Amino acid sequence: MTPSESFGKLLIRGLLAGLIAGILAGGVAFVLGESHIDAAIAIEEAGSADHSHGGAESTAPAGHSHDEEEALVSRNGQRFGLFLATSLAGLALGAIFAVVAHYARRVTTLSGPVLGMVLASLGWLAIEAVPFFKYPANPPAVGDPETITSRTWLWLAVVVLGLLAVVASVFAAKAVAAQEFLSTRIAAPVAAFLVVVTVGYLILPTVDEVGDDFPAGLLWDFRLASLATQATLWLALGLVFAFLTERASRAQAPASANAG
Repeated sequence: MTPSESFGKLLIRGLLAGLIAGILAGGVAFVLGESHIDAAIAIEEAGSADHSHGGAESTAPAGHSHDEEEALVSRNGQRFGLFLATSLAGLALGAIFAVVAHYARRVTTLSGPVLGMVLASLGWLAIEAVPFFKYPANPPAVGDPETITSRTWLWLAVVVLGLLAVVASVFAAKAVAAQEFLSTRIAAPVAAFLVVVTVGYLILPTVDEVGDDFPAGLLWDFRLASLATQATLWLALGLVFAFLTERASRAQAPASANAG
């Protein structure tokens, strides 16, 4: 990946890497997360059934019960939608990744493959890791539907926080790039990142809507599966993008030599 390489080629590379990453992430989500989602849905349905049987007889229409309600989308349809959603998300992420790489290659001396891996690592850190440790993912049956709007805005705010923290660490790294000591060149960006994240965490409110009766083990397993899915998405995106970049560079080298 050189500054002279066309943006179109870079965009196609990003889309292909994003598609592959999305499919792989969907596979991880299916293997690690679907069983936990099924368990959470069972808990949610059991709670709804207990509530309706305990006091909804006077308000429910005659001849209608919760058990007779059918989901708009079956679980099999949702499983297919999982792969479709992760593939589309991967494509969108790949396009954004290519745009960022297009501008980043102009201000860095890193090789194309290394730049791809660095961008993927920073992206995961800003968009996944920082939000996860403040507002981790919750399975079905967890969370108040009336607060979904406010929780969405808080999640967007913590994503912005992660991006600001990464930008601060990059500026700090550039500021100490000429320092003699390696420890200083490492400590400065890490400290800048942690300071921004810590201040943001203290400012943003805490949200905890997990009921006391929800199984802690199921909650933990679901969150780990969510984290693994996102890690797969970003890792695959960086690796595939780096591989395609290196492959293109090697293909261009003989052509340049022959032209010379």
